[in-house]
Amino acid sequence: MSDANLEKSAMSGRAEARVWFARGSGFVAGGLVVVAVTEGLVSAGGVLLLVFFALLIASALRPLVDRLRTALPIGRGPAILLVYFAFFVFVAVIGFLLVPLVIGQAGQLVDQLPAVTDRLQAWSQGLQPHELSTSVGAVITAAQGALTKVPTTAPGQVVNVGLGLAGAIFSVVTILALVFFWLTERQRLQRFALSFLPAERRGGVRQGWNQVELRLGGWVRGQLVLMVALGVATGVAYTVLGLPSGPVLGVIAGLAEMIPLVGPALGVGPALLIAAAFRPDLLIVVAVVYVVIQLVESNVLVPLVMRNAVGVSPFLLTVSLLIGGALGGLLGALLAVPIVAAIEAVLERMQDRDVPVAQDAASAAAVEMPNTESPIPEAPGAEA
Repeated sequence: MSDANLEKSAMSGRAEARVWFARGSGFVAGGLVVVAVTEGLVSAGGVLLLVFFALLIASALRPLVDRLRTALPIGRGPAILLVYFAFFVFVAVIGFLLVPLVIGQAGQLVDQLPAVTDRLQAWSQGLQPHELSTSVGAVITAAQGALTKVPTTAPGQVVNVGLGLAGAIFSVVTILALVFFWLTERQRLQRFALSFLPAERRGGVRQGWNQVELRLGGWVRGQLVLMVALGVATGVAYTVLGLPSGPVLGVIAGLAEMIPLVGPALGVGPALLIAAAFRPDLLIVVAVVYVVIQLVESNVLVPLVMRNAVGVSPFLLTVSLLIGGALGGLLGALLAVPIVAAIEAVLERMQDRDVPVAQDAASAAAVEMPNTESPIPEAPGAEA
């Protein structure tokens, strides 16, 4: 081989080595950027969670704010403040009506706890088989110890409670501020974000963005409907049965509905405790009534409300709850449904087409050879 060929081969090898070095350096740099971004997101997880909740609330309130602006000659900012004012008035009225009743009932319940636990222990001793009786008795004993434990008022605990309360108030104020700023500046922020995209893609991305917000807002409103429906049903049922503090127990059951997976168990717990303390004859009846209400809600209301409000099938709702609960516990289950709804909205937008996908062989033949007298309708949401 001549010197020229050797030099040419060496130059080619060095060029190839530089290419592989550049690729390797780019891969390493990209990996470091991904790691840094991931660590930053994990560190700012609390802030991102507040922002996510703010976007959920804003998506749910936007139709109400738009209706107020249509009905009243006011701007977007005053309409949002009016919604805030109505919400705080509602909370104040509910608190004024229920808090004294809750405090009085709690005092009576504390006085009745020894008798309640004695009755529950006697009831557990009659259960069969013996292993079940022993297990239930152990649970009742543990609950009795937790309920009768005298709370301490050490200075450190007082400080921790104060800091927790201050953090909760700060989080609420932050979410309300983020909701206000998002609703007032949403259109400008959307135009700014879309300006980085090619002009021919802005319309489709805007429609997908709006569809995601529509799904998120529908989920929040659907969840509120379920909470109100369950709270009213349980409150009325407990009041008709003659259980003390029926409306309060209904409010507790409605609030517990917001907690995925374990919400039903948490919602019925106070009712069973009140029944055991004041109306032992209603203990089994209360449990049966609550189970019936939960069955109706799970099999009728949840598929109906969530399907219409979010557009996600009951199968995907259940799977998302299970996966979210397995990955992130209660918080993961709570966030799973809106995240899945948003992802489904994006995927549906990406799959928009002029001719819908055929469902069977006959439909496929019809799509391949359409009848000129009855053209195939376009898929909903497809662009012209």
